[in-house]
Amino acid sequence: MWLFLVKAIYLFIPAALANMMPVVVRKHFKFLEVSVDFGAKFRGKRVFGDHKTLRGFVFGILTAIIIVGLQTYLHRFEFFQKISFINYSEYNFLLLGFLIGFGVLFGDAVESFFKRQRGIAPGKSWMPWDQLDLVIGGIAFISLYWMPPWELIVFTIIAAPLLHIGINLAGYYLGIKKNKL
Repeated sequence: MWLFLVKAIYLFIPAALANMMPVVVRKHFKFLEVSVDFGAKFRGKRVFGDHKTLRGFVFGILTAIIIVGLQTYLHRFEFFQKISFINYSEYNFLLLGFLIGFGVLFGDAVESFFKRQRGIAPGKSWMPWDQLDLVIGGIAFISLYWMPPWELIVFTIIAAPLLHIGINLAGYYLGIKKNKL
């Protein structure tokens, strides 16, 4: 069980970092601060909103590619082979990283679309979709190249919201976040 958990965490490190990167770079690279919906509206509401930018997509995807590249390099060592679901030597790290990074950000953008359509403000919690968007997007796109075991898919869909809630609560009680969820 512990090995399965470690493998799941190791697999999703690129996804988690890709998901965080838009926030990390939001005050930099202003020339990429262009909304991915280019201001388009659907039924009178923004498709994604101003928070989904080319900058976020570019740096999120680059981050995932870099981390998968590092995982590919580390896979030559027995320890990393044991904690990997993927035999990285069999896959192109650029494509794998791109699919993970794009999938996570695409999942988040789709969730933003539905939030805008429902009138939910950016940054407001929408349980459980805020916790599942990146997981569903990441799994959907990585599955185009590497099929995760069904146990991993089920585990991730159950564990990700719990982990997300736990991290948010810790951030709130540590004074890092303004909202509990």
